Amino acid sequence: MNTNPVIYVLSDSIGETAQKVVSAVLVQFPTLKITDIRRHPFIEDKMMLNEILNEALKENGVIVHTLVTAEFVDLVTNFCQDTGLSFVDVMSPLTKVLHAKTGIAPKEEPGALHKLDEHYFRRVSAIEFAVKFDDGKDPRSFLLADYVILGISRTSKTPLSMYLANKNYKVANLPLIPEASLPKELFEIDPAKIIGLTSSPEALMKIRTSRLKSLGLNEDSSYSSKERVIEELAYSAKLYSQLGIKVIDVEHRAIEETAALICELP
Repeated sequence: MNTNPVIYVLSDSIGETAQKVVSAVLVQFPTLKITDIRRHPFIEDKMMLNEILNEALKENGVIVHTLVTAEFVDLVTNFCQDTGLSFVDVMSPLTKVLHAKTGIAPKEEPGALHKLDEHYFRRVSAIEFAVKFDDGKDPRSFLLADYVILGISRTSKTPLSMYLANKNYKVANLPLIPEASLPKELFEIDPAKIIGLTSSPEALMKIRTSRLKSLGLNEDSSYSSKERVIEELAYSAKLYSQLGIKVIDVEHRAIEETAALICELP
C-alpha cells in the first residue's frame, strides 16, 4: 500500500480552497509524511488538464480539485473513473445540491471568490489599517477600530490583528509595558471592542527565550525571566479587570481559534 501518495491540487482559479481542504485533512493523519503536493492553478484548457491527469496516473497519485467549468469537471470525472485514478471533487456535490434545491444554475465562473469587489477592497483597507496601527502606533486609531487588542510581549497581538484584518475587521493593538503610560483613547472606547490576551508564565518564558536566541541576544535577559513575566502578567490582568474587557488565554490556541472566539462576541 502506498503510504506516501503524490497529491495533485487542481483549479481553474488560484486553488486556495482545495489546498486548505488538503491541509485540513492531512492534519488528521499525523503519521503520514506526505510532502509531495503538486499545485496546478489557473488551468485554462483541456490539453493542460489532460497532461496533468496523465502525470498523476503515472504517479498513482490523488486528484483534489475545485474546478467549476463543467467540461473540466466532466473530463476529470471520466478520466478518473476510466483509469481508476483516485479523485476528490470539492465543489460539485454542494453545487449540485443547491442547483437541485433552488433551480438556479451555477455561474461556472473561475475565481469568483476572489473578484475585485467591494468585499475585496474592504479587506485590503483592513489589512492596511492593521499594518499602519500595529504596536500602538497612533492611539487615535482606537476610535476607528473594530477591535483593539491588548497584551504583553509575545502574546501574538500582531499575527492575530493581521488574521482578523483578512476577515475584514479593522484592528489596532497595543503592547502592555508596566513602565509605559497608557493612551487616554483606551478609556474612551467601548470596552466591548477591547480584547485582552494572556498566557501562562511558563509559555511566555519559553517563547521569549526562543525569540532572544533567534536574534542572537542573551537568553538570560530579564525580558525572559520568570519574575519579569509574572510582573507583566499581573499588570495586564489588573488593567483588564479595570477596563472590564473580554480576556482570552492564547497558550493552547492557534491564531484561528482566538480569532473565532473574537468574531463570536456580541
